[in-house]
Order: sequence, then C-alpha cells, then structure tokens
Amino acid sequence: MTNDKSDNWLEIGKIVSPQGLSGELRVYPVSDFPERFEIPGKRWLLRSGDTEPQPIELLTGRYISNKNLYVIKLAGVENCDQAEALRGCTLMVPASDRPQLGEDEYHVLDLIGLEVFMQTSGELVGTVVDIIPAGNDLLEVKLHKSFATDKEQTTNDKKQKTVLIPFVEAIAPVVDLKSNRIEITPPPGLLEINN
Repeated sequence: MTNDKSDNWLEIGKIVSPQGLSGELRVYPVSDFPERFEIPGKRWLLRSGDTEPQPIELLTGRYISNKNLYVIKLAGVENCDQAEALRGCTLMVPASDRPQLGEDEYHVLDLIGLEVFMQTSGELVGTVVDIIPAGNDLLEVKLHKSFATDKEQTTNDKKQKTVLIPFVEAIAPVVDLKSNRIEITPPPGLLEINN
C-alpha cells in the first residue's frame, strides 16, 4: 500500500539548516504545538528518499520567535557536518500522537478553508485563508466578492480584501467542521475595511 505512510505519521517540522557548529538544527515548524520541539523525547526523522521515518531522540529545543523557527538538538548529531546531512529532512510523530484537544479547541489546519457566515443574516462573509497566532488567535478571512461590494468597499486594486477576526467564542460562537462553516457575530465596525 502506498498511502498508509501518510495516515500513520504527522509531519511536525522541516529541518532547514544547521545552527552553529555543535550540531544544532534549525526547524521550520508545521505543528502549532510547541511541546513537539521543546520537550525531550523520541521523534522520528524522515530522510529524503526514505519511505519510513527512523526514530531519533530530541534532547533540547528552543523557539526563535522573530524567525518562527525552533533550534533543536538531536542525539548523535554532534557537529555541523552531521547537521548539514539532515538538511531537508522531515520531523514526524505518529498520527496517534495528536495532542488531545479540549472541546473548544481546533487544529489550526482544520480551520483553513472554512466559510464564514454572519450568524444573524446567514450572509456569506468569506473564507478563512490563514490563522495568525496572537494572544487570541486571529482568523484571516478573505472577503467574498459580494460581501465586499455590498459595503461599497471595493477599491481600485483588484486584490480581494481580507479582514482579521478574533477567534474567540463571543465573536465566532459556531465552528462546524462537518459543515465546513464558521458563524460570526462581529461587533459593529469589525468588518469595516480600512482602505
């Protein structure tokens, strides 16, 4: 079977380059769970060309916030050459290792692509194109053409507008993954676009 590999493993990050001379590695995270990179323990490494990830031990990890990178130390990677050999490799965890989510928590990837509707009118506002992590996460919503036009907010540039909506229960009370929709009750002015 060819595709069971992807079902059994979750990619958590990609090794982008060595960091310094002592074998540390820079990792670009695709997981929104910091403990994947900061808590020591077993991870799996998929080398390019391999089909099965190999277990590897994570010793330490720290977040470099201005670069959105983690710097990690793996067991057995002691110098820059060994680190260089891992450039482009993927860090994985077993899919069964998804952190358990509380009832009101969502995996970020589950939210991208959901359609956003006004709860009161049922009007389509737009589509979630990104999640911006902040104190409260922000949903970046690309406004649907009809919504932007109604509000006479189209500008001459052809770019569709996006707005940021705080992802909090007061503003986005309904998240329905099965129906692919989020319903929002934005306070007045939230969807006004600053041209």
